[in-house]
Amino acid sequence: MGRIRVAVCCACGIAVLTFTQAASAANWFELQGVSPALAPLVTVSGYFEPAYTYLPGTAAANGQVPHLNMIGPNFTSSDSFNIDRARLMIRGNINKDISYFLAGEFGNNAFTHVGGGYTPGLLDGHVTFSHYIPGVRIEAGIIRAPGPEQAMQGYMAYNFTSFANVTTQMMLQPFYNPNPSTPYAVSGPGYAVPGSDGEGNNAFRYTGVEAMDWFRNGPWEFTYGAMVGNFGPLTATNYSNSPLVAARLQESYIFGGHGPFQSSVTGFVWYQHANPNFNGQSYSMTRDGIGIAYMQGYMHQWGRWAKFEYMRGSGMIATPAVFSSAGIPALQQNALADAQVYPGSQNTAHGYYISGGLFVTRRIEMDLRYDYYDRLPNLPAQERTFSTWAVGLQYHFTPLTRVLLDYYVRNVGIPNLGAIPPAQRALPESIANGADNEIALQAVIAF
Repeated sequence: MGRIRVAVCCACGIAVLTFTQAASAANWFELQGVSPALAPLVTVSGYFEPAYTYLPGTAAANGQVPHLNMIGPNFTSSDSFNIDRARLMIRGNINKDISYFLAGEFGNNAFTHVGGGYTPGLLDGHVTFSHYIPGVRIEAGIIRAPGPEQAMQGYMAYNFTSFANVTTQMMLQPFYNPNPSTPYAVSGPGYAVPGSDGEGNNAFRYTGVEAMDWFRNGPWEFTYGAMVGNFGPLTATNYSNSPLVAARLQESYIFGGHGPFQSSVTGFVWYQHANPNFNGQSYSMTRDGIGIAYMQGYMHQWGRWAKFEYMRGSGMIATPAVFSSAGIPALQQNALADAQVYPGSQNTAHGYYISGGLFVTRRIEMDLRYDYYDRLPNLPAQERTFSTWAVGLQYHFTPLTRVLLDYYVRNVGIPNLGAIPPAQRALPESIANGADNEIALQAVIAF
């Protein structure tokens, strides 16, 4: 991907083709799986997201700043500039029935942050076969697994560039070497996993095969997608993992417009299941959810959108490292500087978000979101709740390029403080009570 040459003289044409492609699609399955009928053999586009993020950097009772109050994926600062995402995309039609899509990710994020180092990689890479089987389109390769709404969206419809807690923590499942050279340390009811064994996350993508299609009847549109894939990291090819099965059903009533900018209301349900291998054993892991999304009048004055989604999970619940290893005593490394993994099916989590936006002018959009995540309610001493109010202001230069100013009011709760021995409460209390609010100035720049 890094050696692809993009002619400067095509830059303006690429931007036009990108928007035309988005405007011709009916939903995310079509937009991300099938090129427009008249698309050429090769179309190049892309986008990047520069961001400046500020947190006060409040320290915990041990004098160390927790990762909660630092900026990922490096966690070296509470005040920094970063390129969160940078993607180059190539797509086109091989013939009228076969299309392809390739995308490389070059930003500094959890997908490219593997084992403590920067590893850009192929994020999407699939071919779609249409019209060979009535009512079925077959997609094969690296695919977005059917799942929650925020996972299905393309960059042109990110309402906030930061996902809700429940989507980020429960659905961006981190991967770990399933066969470490030494067994992972036991940490209470879970396992402590050092950062060197981290394989990043897949940004909702997996290698596999998907059957999907959509059917229009007047203003109604029914869509389905069902996938079988490999539940393993895209960045590691030296081992495979268990099968992933995923499916999503949705029904839309379309008022007008096209693609991610169409005016519609959509109800959806989804389900994912895998049996990941971890530390020499196979475990059951399930995620499912239900929600509704509404949009009317994108980039029109008084245009508006709203979303609600509830999701839950069982098995393989992960909690990130609390601190960086520097400054943490050796005896506390496993508990404080390593990720904690709870693989058994008895471990659960759930949460939801509700969000909405309003175009006060054609270009100025105001947004609001509340999200909630309850992690490990089955383990009283480890249970934590995360709730965030997010306020956003956006200025749209085009339907694809915009700047965003977001403010996040974050709260962390310890519902069962009494389950933690009194002598051990001061540190987790200080972390929860010291959760910083965050301000982020970002841009989504398409080409």
